Amino acid sequence: MESYANRKYLIIVLVVLISLIYSIRLLSLQVLDLSYKLSADNNATRYVAQYPARGRIYDRRNRLLVYNEAAYDLLVIPNQMNAFDTTELCSIIDFTKEELLVQIQKARKYSYYKPSVIVKQLSAKVYAVLQEKIYKYQGFFVQTRTLRKYPLKTASHILGYLGEVDENIIKNSKYYKIGDYIGINGIEKSYEEELRGVRGVKIYLVDVHNRIKGSYKDGKYDKQAIAGNNLVLSIDEKLQEYGEKLMQNKIGSIVVIEPETGEILALISSPTYNPELLVGRVKSINYSKLVNDSLKPLFNRALMAQYPPGSTFKIVNGLIGLKEKIIKPSSRFRCSFGYRVGNFYQACHHDTAFNLISAIQNSCNAYFSMAFRNILDDKKMKNISESLENWRRDVISLGLGNKLNCDLPNEVNGFIPSAKFYDRRYGRGRWKSLMLVAMGIGQGELLTTPIQMANLAAIIANRGFYYTPHIVKKIEGKDLIDQRFLVKRYTLFDSSQYKVIIEGMDKAVNGGYGSTAVYAALPNIRICGKTGTAENPHGEDHSIFMAFAPKDNPKIAIAVYVENGGYGATWAAPITSLMIEKYLCDTISRKYYENRILEANLLDRGRKEKHN
Repeated sequence: MESYANRKYLIIVLVVLISLIYSIRLLSLQVLDLSYKLSADNNATRYVAQYPARGRIYDRRNRLLVYNEAAYDLLVIPNQMNAFDTTELCSIIDFTKEELLVQIQKARKYSYYKPSVIVKQLSAKVYAVLQEKIYKYQGFFVQTRTLRKYPLKTASHILGYLGEVDENIIKNSKYYKIGDYIGINGIEKSYEEELRGVRGVKIYLVDVHNRIKGSYKDGKYDKQAIAGNNLVLSIDEKLQEYGEKLMQNKIGSIVVIEPETGEILALISSPTYNPELLVGRVKSINYSKLVNDSLKPLFNRALMAQYPPGSTFKIVNGLIGLKEKIIKPSSRFRCSFGYRVGNFYQACHHDTAFNLISAIQNSCNAYFSMAFRNILDDKKMKNISESLENWRRDVISLGLGNKLNCDLPNEVNGFIPSAKFYDRRYGRGRWKSLMLVAMGIGQGELLTTPIQMANLAAIIANRGFYYTPHIVKKIEGKDLIDQRFLVKRYTLFDSSQYKVIIEGMDKAVNGGYGSTAVYAALPNIRICGKTGTAENPHGEDHSIFMAFAPKDNPKIAIAVYVENGGYGATWAAPITSLMIEKYLCDTISRKYYENRILEANLLDRGRKEKHN
């Protein structure tokens, strides 16, 4: 009996407790929590996303490169639709009836209760007409967003472009929703989170005719959009624009770096394109044209093209020879119109003996072939594999072979072969220094990128250190840019070794008749540089030049690549000279050189058979 009474009281307590819980929950839902009331009112409210203004982009001198312009999207909520005049709506938005019905069907497939975009990026003129008649189209409404505008039409490979998010991006991010835009390339991609801002929302009351009657609850549940951060780039727009003009009707790239900071002053990939081609409703058509263009204007050659460095690499082997005490500045090797060993012959243009400085000045193939072989056959090492790995370690310390990790996307590695690479190719212990001798003059399996070679010029200018090249100088609202761009990175060489190389590069430009880079010389600026010619089996060789200036207290380091341009002295060297003078003097003294470059059209050279 007592057990029954206990159970009776327990049941009563449970009933009271459950009733109390339900009562409290109902009170919360019906009186205290208005969010459910808001949900119940959805048939009379409209949620309109407030897209933040994307951050503007400026150059280092605060010239505006990118800003925003208003555009308008037409959206629909399928379950709120009534019958409407499709002909009239199609005439306003410039759609066919079939196109409109397809978009409505897609919206229904996505959701009957959530808004879907019918047509994107309507102009202000179309929006004005549509706003007057929107009450006729129940379930339809207009939402404001922005489009990117480019007042100067330059630096497309740096700036990048926007594109609509796909299902994969939506799935992997809580921020993005269908119809949103995201940076696809360039700065727009790598600084997406800084530029995009934070989306807001406004909740409106609408009447039975789908007309906005005011804010819901006086905006109590609205969320204000927060504009994106503005960016100040390190590029000098005037220099960027000038470089793009010099590279018109040519294929190649220019990378310019400020040695003391690692800031990129200009980055040109040619051919380029007008960035406004990839904005708005014409983007898909223009993108298809650019992708199918045989000259590949979307391909960023400055970061993604890999070339043999050619004779520019001789200064690397000169540095390593000095470091490993294989050669001295006074070491002399004989050149007899080339380098001969048995049946092997590497041609050159000289019949004399050179020391290291004069070998750089005259770009002697024989000198650097012998120096490189001596590096690989160094008796201090156990075997050639150890010598090659030691050599490779020195090369990589100069920023070659691996990505520099700049703040632009899609940078590639380049290639510096290892002992394992040759073991796989020839068999372990079955390869000798003579089989690799082409790397002594920057050919063979070596591959570098233009940005790596510009960074190498900056390293030499700095006598042994560099900052990771970067394109963003300042982020609005932040005291510092990414810490990795502020770290001084040292190579494995002594400053004294660079001094010898710099003397050779000085002589190459300023040594007078017979020096390889005399076309780069300026009367008022001491330029130090090195020419290169990269072998190309598909046409004319590629013209390469790397340099820095002035010789003392350098302000600019640069690498220029002109595909199918032949010798480095022919096109790359004078382009380099013009870029340096433009940046340091803001004027051009040798107009005949400038006109020759501007008027040159080298596009057909890539289609010609290589000369014997």
